[in-house]
Amino acid sequence: MTDALLVEGVDRLLRTTCTAEALERAETAGWEPDLWAAAAQMGLPWISVPEESGGSGGDIDDALEVLKIAGQYAAPIPLAETGLLAGWLSSAAGLPVGRGPATVVPGCSQDTLSLSRGVLTGRAHRVAWARVAERVVAIVEADGEDLIVSVPTATVTIEPMQNLAGEPRDTVVFDELHVRDVVSAPAGVDTQSLLYRGALTRVMLIAGALETMAELTVQYARDRHQFGVSISTFQAVQEHLVQCAGDAALVAMAAAVAAREALRHDAHFEIASAKLLANRACTSATRAAHQVHGAMGITREYPLNRFTRRLWSWRSEYGTERLWARSLGVAAYRSGADLLYPAITGGSKVWDVA
Repeated sequence: MTDALLVEGVDRLLRTTCTAEALERAETAGWEPDLWAAAAQMGLPWISVPEESGGSGGDIDDALEVLKIAGQYAAPIPLAETGLLAGWLSSAAGLPVGRGPATVVPGCSQDTLSLSRGVLTGRAHRVAWARVAERVVAIVEADGEDLIVSVPTATVTIEPMQNLAGEPRDTVVFDELHVRDVVSAPAGVDTQSLLYRGALTRVMLIAGALETMAELTVQYARDRHQFGVSISTFQAVQEHLVQCAGDAALVAMAAAVAAREALRHDAHFEIASAKLLANRACTSATRAAHQVHGAMGITREYPLNRFTRRLWSWRSEYGTERLWARSLGVAAYRSGADLLYPAITGGSKVWDVA
């Protein structure tokens, strides 16, 4: 169970630092360095990374709870990438974790990475926060073997790109780079496990952002009056409020289950299901929220856009709705009808999603 003091401390930190001004600065600068410095002082980016590897210790559920709170405040720093992804890969392979921001190559289909005789060449796309990271970690296949490489970003070329929310999603170019930190990936660490772990980070971010978006929408409906009454009393508006709140609650529950099961085993079924639900909720909940807000919802000054733009960005990362729906569908077909209900009630203990 996550430490209540940790949750309280993270919430207090982000509530005071993730201001409208800070988020606007981050869209120009690529991140908010003052927020990163405060989070790093608390050890937040390295929760779940073993202390003997240079991390802050703790379990994955602690790190995921921090990530959910980061989603609630749209925190513009690489929390997921530094510890849960790059830190996990580095510590698993015995490579240096470092005490600065780090990122990971997510593994896009258009990537062209190749490693031969210690020389890394190619392009990696949509690498989150690459321009502000000190190291980039990747899984590269060479001669039929998965290798983990860790490279200082000072040695690569970064082509700045960004998502809808203005968060860096850069292209990283490796131009015949001689790699020093390269290790064979240990058992259980491969591109598939990175996909699932990355999907779980996005589920937690989405869960947090959905909760804040639902709260904003309910509050706006209460405060906005037409014909002398609050619009929250109108049936059509109430339907949108129910949709938004229901999606937030559903994804929060799925995220909690996936985080709990990730402590025990691979949790492929729970993560795939949670990411599919989260991706779908990004569409239905944002539609409902903007219907309630009307024109106000798309103004730059009002905070709703900070969350809806992130939701629409995060839903496409580490597996689209189509990918996860197909994965679950194929697993159901291969397992047969008799295992469908036991899988729903028993999860990955009964049914694995490849």
